[in-house]
Order: sequence, then C-alpha cells, then structure tokens
Amino acid sequence: MLHLAVRAEPGSDFADAVLAGLAAPQKVVPARFFYDMAGSELFEAITRQPEYYPTRTEIGILACHAPDIAAAVGPGRAVVEFGSGSSLKTPPFLKAVAASAYVPIDISAEFLDMAARDLAAKLPDLPVFPLAADFTRPMALPAGIAARLKLGFFPGSTLGNMGPAAAVDLLRTFGDTLGDGEPLVIGLDLRKDAATLEAAYDDAAGVTAAFNLNLLERINRDLDATIDPTAFAHHAPFNADLGRIEMHLRAVRDTTFTVLGHRFVMATGETIHTENSYKWTLVEARLLARAAGWTPVAVWTDPAEMFAVHLWRREAARLEP
Repeated sequence: MLHLAVRAEPGSDFADAVLAGLAAPQKVVPARFFYDMAGSELFEAITRQPEYYPTRTEIGILACHAPDIAAAVGPGRAVVEFGSGSSLKTPPFLKAVAASAYVPIDISAEFLDMAARDLAAKLPDLPVFPLAADFTRPMALPAGIAARLKLGFFPGSTLGNMGPAAAVDLLRTFGDTLGDGEPLVIGLDLRKDAATLEAAYDDAAGVTAAFNLNLLERINRDLDATIDPTAFAHHAPFNADLGRIEMHLRAVRDTTFTVLGHRFVMATGETIHTENSYKWTLVEARLLARAAGWTPVAVWTDPAEMFAVHLWRREAARLEP
C-alpha cells in the first residue's frame, strides 16, 4: 500500500557546499552528495562486490538474529529507515518485526520513489510512506505515522561516514525524530586489518572508483562545471591513527576547472576528500550511544566479528531542576 511521497527536503545546499569545499586548503565535498540516481545505483552495485563484506555480513546477522530483535522491540511498530532500504535487507526485516508501516527516508527523491515502489510490490499489505528528506536534519514524520509506536532502522554502517561529534549529533536527531523510549537498530562496521578494509573500498572491478568519480560528473551536470574526470583517480587508504577509511579523488596531473564560474587549480597529487568511513570497537559503539542519549540494549556480531548490529533505546529527556 504505497502512499504518495512526502517532499520534506529543504532547498539543496549542493552549490554552496561544493564551492566552499573546493576553496578550502584540503578540498572536500560532503559524502551526502554522492547519492544522485547514478550514485545510488552504483552504491547498490558496490554492495554486491566480493571484497565488500559489510552488506552480506550484516544481512547474515539480521537473518540470524531477527527473532531476537523482534522479541526485544515487540510487534506492530512503524519502521522508520534512515536511508532508502536495500531490497536484500529491508523486506525480510519488516516481516520479522511484524511492522505495521514503513517510512523510508532518502535524500534522492528519484531513487526513493523507485525503492518504495519495489518494496510496496513485494509487501502489498504494508503501508509505505516515502519521505524525501535529508535525514541528518530534524524532520516531522508523515501524519499517518506520528501516533504509532516506532522502530528506527539504520543499517549499512552509514554512521561511519561521520566523525564522532557529527555522529553524536545525527543520533540525537534520530532520537528527536523517533521520540523518547523508542528503539533503534543500527549497523556499525568493526575495526579490522587495513588490507581487508582497503580492498573493500577499492574493489577490483572498479565499482567504488566509478562511484567516487560520479561525484565529478554530478558537479559538472548540476553546477555548470568544467571538471575533466580523467584528471582524477580514486584513492582510499586506511588512516590507522583516526580509525577510518578515507576516500579521495586524487589529481593525476595538474588541472584547472570552473564551477559556476569560479576557477579552481589543482596540482598533481592534490586531493578532494569525499568520504570517511569510521570503524568502531564494541566499547566505542557503547560510548557513542550513551553520548547521544541512547541506552545500549543488545548487540549481535558475525562469528568473525567483522560487523555488529546494535539495538539501542532512546532515553527520556531529563528535566533540569
């Protein structure tokens, strides 16, 4: 049962973010802008690459422990997914927790519509309320959801794209969206050896490289830019000191381009920093939850402890005396 998508996204800050980021000493474009239609499709392709363990590992954890999650949260909740759902993860999860409704939230309205229609076809009796919005910002849920018990769902370790302070802010936003006492199921990638991590973010088929380079194509198309994508290469090292994979677009030769009439010059070896992917220990994950106002309830991992699925519950706001 598919309801019309709600467009809650405010005006895009794409242009401002790109111009400011390219003018910085270390050039940067925020990772949220990867996800135009082409970028969303490329990310789905990344999840199918043999080197990219997070998706299949998380699916295995969810399949194994869905009954435990369902018992912990109770049936009949409206599942609010921050990020449009994977066709492999979301339908089985919705069935396992006996969801009463589903709210997929995604910044890419076009991709959201496609994903929501696909899920509605698979689960025709489930009310689906697509919400086109930037879930990093506070938002109101669709009217048909507000009075229901809710369950947040944030799989895929997307939280790792943010530094610790920004991750805490996002988790607080999720809590404000869901309400006091409501639970959240969240996937977090665990820290491991650099070779495994770097292979996962630089697959042999070049899909992650295409995903990264597609950001330049989007800038060219949407911001009247003149970037030559062949002047850049994908670069994704593991920064052990900070515990994160860093994705960059590295200039392979000196290059000059314009964006909305603004001129930029990059020397060979200079980079545009496009994404971080933090990797957590289980102790760090518990500390992160508590810092953001969530109480850790349970955690499940695969046998090799590559990935973890956490269940947290939103703490009630404390009144100041």
